Amino acid sequence: MKILCIDGGGIRGILPVTILKAIEEDCGKPIGGYFDLVAGTSTGSIIASSIVLNKKMAGVLEFYQTYGKQIFTRQAKVGLFKSVYSDKDLRKLLRDVFGGITLSEIDKPLLIPSVDITNGKPFAFHSYDGKRGKEVDLWDAILSSCSAPVYFPPNNVSQQYLTIDGGLWANNPSIAAITEAIKSFQIKMDDMKVLSFGTGRQKVDFSLSKNKYWGLRHWMPLKFPSLKTKPKLLDLALHLSSESVSYQSQLLLGDRYLRIDDDLDREVPFDDIHCMEELIELGESVYKNNKNEIIRFLE
Repeated sequence: MKILCIDGGGIRGILPVTILKAIEEDCGKPIGGYFDLVAGTSTGSIIASSIVLNKKMAGVLEFYQTYGKQIFTRQAKVGLFKSVYSDKDLRKLLRDVFGGITLSEIDKPLLIPSVDITNGKPFAFHSYDGKRGKEVDLWDAILSSCSAPVYFPPNNVSQQYLTIDGGLWANNPSIAAITEAIKSFQIKMDDMKVLSFGTGRQKVDFSLSKNKYWGLRHWMPLKFPSLKTKPKLLDLALHLSSESVSYQSQLLLGDRYLRIDDDLDREVPFDDIHCMEELIELGESVYKNNKNEIIRFLE
């Protein structure tokens, strides 16, 4: 079984989309045709869902470029009394793109990690075998996985439970996908290969400080002169989740696990809409440097 996994990372989803677009252009076929299971978390769920529906990655990249600014329009500077961003525009956009499709109507296995905060449990939406989640609209599952706490409100799924960003436990969905391959498809680890895409390795800097009493201003510092809060703590948590899962997956699968990612030369918050061109250039460079390895994996 070949598995494709795509990390969360907000606007940094442009990085894997750019690489996937280049693969499609070089190989001349939709990327989904190479894989038996596709998994994506948060922004990765938008990409993964597009893949299983055979949407072209060029169109997905255009989606990020066209609507990124609209999605990340602040309604609050700090998020103390309401979420920093409304999910109104994101909800509408996801409905427009994926509306009318339920998870059960998707032919290719799709896995979307989220968190059920009503019951306090990790939860994954999927398009195969399972009682809960299959009749959920695809756009609803994606919105659930994208609802980063503080920055977006929780998603209310069918007035039954509240969900938030799956990146809190599976920002890199590789282990979740490996587990599902074993549990739901009875695939042995020796018979699976995983291609995993990151959204850029962050340099989240918490410098030494003489002040030992850290508060909100240290974990979620303000940007000056706008006084808008930076998602520093959340970015750190997502980064650590991805890196730990990458290590575990590599240990389990060896050379059957291919991780494609690269260092960012600075902090790039998941809501930094000004870095899109920079991410496209990085994605093109990453593909060029890893092209032979990726093509061998696909073959």
